Amino acid sequence: MLMEIDPERPRPRQIKQVADVIRRGGIVIYPTDTCYGLGADIFNKKAIEKICRIKGLPRNTPFSFVCSDLSHISTYARVSDYAYRILKRFLPGPYTFILEGSRQVPKMMLTKRKTAGIRIPDHPVSMLLAEELGNPIISTSAGVGEDIISDPRDITNNLDKNVDVIVDSGIIPPQPSSVVSLVGDEPEVIREGQGDCSLFYEI
Repeated sequence: MLMEIDPERPRPRQIKQVADVIRRGGIVIYPTDTCYGLGADIFNKKAIEKICRIKGLPRNTPFSFVCSDLSHISTYARVSDYAYRILKRFLPGPYTFILEGSRQVPKMMLTKRKTAGIRIPDHPVSMLLAEELGNPIISTSAGVGEDIISDPRDITNNLDKNVDVIVDSGIIPPQPSSVVSLVGDEPEVIREGQGDCSLFYEI
């Protein structure tokens, strides 16, 4: 099902519809500030495994996930006062922050070091979906390999046969988020993507 959602004025009824699909174990394609993502409830193991199959990745691949706000993050990660100041300064935005996961995070969503990549994209639809769902949503680019979707009406790799809802919020040229580790209260830029990373080298 293709659903058009205005990124400037998302309708609550539409957000609820998509969140209900995720809640029932469905897979959705949804917009973020960096690309269209494949989304599912992080607490639904079957849905996570399906995304791994779609992406051609091992079943134990730890995905990043989207939270709705800073208080949401504090439920799923150990956030020190230092980390909180950084998060408050840069989120919402095109950053993925690596933090130590809390006990609330399913083990399959954590790395071997018990860390997780957490995002609050600067996009109303993704934030509202996470808020309506009440749980974080998996954040991984919609596509396989280098073939990442920018126009949800131009679905490739048979994604349309493997997802339950495709949210159309217009064209989003895919650009990776910047990945920054805050583990140990020492910022480390893992990947420079969208967003200014120069400030992290000065902190």
